[in-house]
Amino acid sequence: MIFYFSGTGNSKWVAEKIAENIGDRVFDISSKENIPDVENENYIGFVFPVYAWGAPEIMISFAQNLGKVDSFTFAVCTCGENVGYALKKFSKVYRTDSNYSIVMPNNYIVGSDPDNKEDAIRKIKNAEIEIKEISGEIKNRKYTYRAEEGSFSWIKSGIVNLGFNKFARSTKSFYATEKCIGCGVCERNCPIKTIHIENGKPVWGKECRQCLKCINECPMCAIEYGKATVGRNRYNIGMYIEDEK
Repeated sequence: MIFYFSGTGNSKWVAEKIAENIGDRVFDISSKENIPDVENENYIGFVFPVYAWGAPEIMISFAQNLGKVDSFTFAVCTCGENVGYALKKFSKVYRTDSNYSIVMPNNYIVGSDPDNKEDAIRKIKNAEIEIKEISGEIKNRKYTYRAEEGSFSWIKSGIVNLGFNKFARSTKSFYATEKCIGCGVCERNCPIKTIHIENGKPVWGKECRQCLKCINECPMCAIEYGKATVGRNRYNIGMYIEDEK
């Protein structure tokens, strides 16, 4: 069983590719319902994006409450460049036998524009090659740690990650522009159900994971985060997975 959390689809795609290669199933942890029993699973996998050089708190919380088994365990995190100590810290929450990072197209548009089409497709193609290699190692139950940590990892995964979780996940900067048609896609897509439509417009609660799914998947490009996202392109892997073939 492969458990995943995904905002704009990168980690979902990786999880599904690995599952296809090793003959396993995937489960979206944001559903929070009908969590499968892992007692007799051959593999227990975790696939998630890296947020400020750390695993998303929603994945950490899920892993903390998942029963420990004798299955072969692995974690794969997706990132724009490097992961710091994200995997090492996660393995202290739930023991993992193998750990990998995979570079995927940049999607944190609060920080910068997403990759252009050419770069996004190139990264996806490279990732697919890497996923096949990773899948083979998982099937062979190979104990591996292959992650691009980058420099100053202790600062990034320590101080920066702590600051991100404490200060950068505020919902106060979210708003819908006049382009909003009240379709409710953001409300339905929010993995923690913090968005509600009131008087035809989205309203955000206090909780946020900064997955930015609401911004990137709005069909009208009507959601912004302060001034940081104004004028920037949006990203979802569905825009490219057909082209990458």
